Amino acid sequence: MNTAVSSVNQAVLNRVWCQVLLEELTRFGVSEVCVAPGSRSTPLTLEADENPNLNLHTHFDERGLGFLALGMAKASGKPVAVVVTSGTAVANLLPAIAEAKLTGEKLVILTADRPVELVACGANQAIDQSGIFSSHVTCAVELPSPSLQVPLKWLLTTVDQVMAEQEQKGSAIHINCPFPEPLYSDQPKSLYHDYSALLGDWWQSGKRFTYKHFSQPGSQPNVSDFIQRNGLIVVGSVTAGEAAQAKHLAERLGWPILCDPQSGQSSNWSHYDLWLQNSAKTRLLTQCELVLQFGSRVVSKRLNQWLANHIETTNAEYHYVSPSFDRNNASHLMQHHHIASIEVWIEHLLTSLPAVVQTNHGWADSLQSMSEQVHSLASLHLNCDAPLSEIALALTINQLPKRAQLFLGNSMFVRLVDMFSRLDSVEVYSNRGASGIDGLVATAAGTVKADKQPTVVFIGDTSLLYDVNSLALLSNEQTPVVVVVTNNDGGAIFDLLPVPEQQKQSLYQMPHGFDFMHAAQQFKLDYAKPETLADYQRLVEQHIEQGSGALVVEIQTPAEQASNQLKEFTQQLHAL
Repeated sequence: MNTAVSSVNQAVLNRVWCQVLLEELTRFGVSEVCVAPGSRSTPLTLEADENPNLNLHTHFDERGLGFLALGMAKASGKPVAVVVTSGTAVANLLPAIAEAKLTGEKLVILTADRPVELVACGANQAIDQSGIFSSHVTCAVELPSPSLQVPLKWLLTTVDQVMAEQEQKGSAIHINCPFPEPLYSDQPKSLYHDYSALLGDWWQSGKRFTYKHFSQPGSQPNVSDFIQRNGLIVVGSVTAGEAAQAKHLAERLGWPILCDPQSGQSSNWSHYDLWLQNSAKTRLLTQCELVLQFGSRVVSKRLNQWLANHIETTNAEYHYVSPSFDRNNASHLMQHHHIASIEVWIEHLLTSLPAVVQTNHGWADSLQSMSEQVHSLASLHLNCDAPLSEIALALTINQLPKRAQLFLGNSMFVRLVDMFSRLDSVEVYSNRGASGIDGLVATAAGTVKADKQPTVVFIGDTSLLYDVNSLALLSNEQTPVVVVVTNNDGGAIFDLLPVPEQQKQSLYQMPHGFDFMHAAQQFKLDYAKPETLADYQRLVEQHIEQGSGALVVEIQTPAEQASNQLKEFTQQLHAL
């Protein structure tokens, strides 16, 4: 083989590098690759398509593509690769990467780039991609342009280094890949057989080129810390299995448990975001001596405020259990952070508990009556033949078909679910890291593609407008999906915030006057607009149990209906 630079077939060499890179990614568990169209990314795209261990998913919008990958990583628990071309295509991935940084999903971002000699000199579609994602990625590496002067062993150890770091820390990593032209060739990769053969048995081994071995965190609970105490368990964003285990632990200890809707669980202390407003009736909680929290991203602002105030004023111990090293302590409280698998940690504590835990058992059981009073009061909003309301949707979310998982969007509706729902062992997904309204349809589509489970998506009208083109990701979906859009004509969440009244509508709510019938038709999705709760429930149940593909269900409500009902409800709570 003539290795003179002048004789190098750059297009083939680009492909060889991408073949090696992508093959090593499969050995770290990557099986799904999300690809957007582009020319500069041709070596990555064609090699991903050629690798039998990789499945390709496409979207024409890079922003939506990033969220699609986020959803797939969220549901599968595995790293998912993203391939985009150079230029602003890369910048469009930032929102999904920022979310992954906060919630830990593993994205492997592979960005094609112009070679260094074409950056910052007026060349087309060339921006400075070096460090573009800043601290939002766990780590980043700038590859050189593929060259015979750089051994493939260097490429492998470089990939292994960043992938191993991702294994330990989670979130996204960025590998920037500058490809010189030409990008297309009909010559085979065997043209560089001698160069590739220097990797020896690696090709056939199926193993990573290098391994890093991390000892598991040894954070095991000391059982004496958790008995003979008035304790409270808080469950944040965790899997349904982890939430069920936490609930079992609460029963063994006789402690109250407050379950965030992202946990897919509820308890006899449900509706806490509402009954915590009645300080006179909840004074018993001041006897809490220890708070044990599993998972992060608690939706309820009222619960977060209560925790901060209580821990600071009483010096109650605060224990937080999560496999992530990341700090989850927005109020900067004194805290014990147990970095461990939630399921393993709970199992260890359960097996260490005495057979009978009597002391202080059931210390807060009397608060359960508050939950029942709130539920009874809220149920007055249910009338199957009355016009639909968002509170009615939240109250009946536990009546959805049991085989359906949920995806909860952000802003108003997730707060209503937090206040009014009683979930029972449901798998729930959300984007509550940065809590943005962008990319929610794409993320939900990713979870469906990853686990193939029937799904009900709840999303607000402004959020759907923001991500309407990602409905295309559901056009050919066979798994039953219902997208429930609550259309209150703009940002109703601002009714709950102290924004200036004079500018509230024009600068915050931004009413639009749109509906989504034609958006559904554009992407060849079924559409319905039920008028009553009974009609809505029938439509959703029928589609989840008997249908296939996606159905858009639009719930139109008056602009300030939910906020007015909440204000009335709060007044009734204080009168209990």
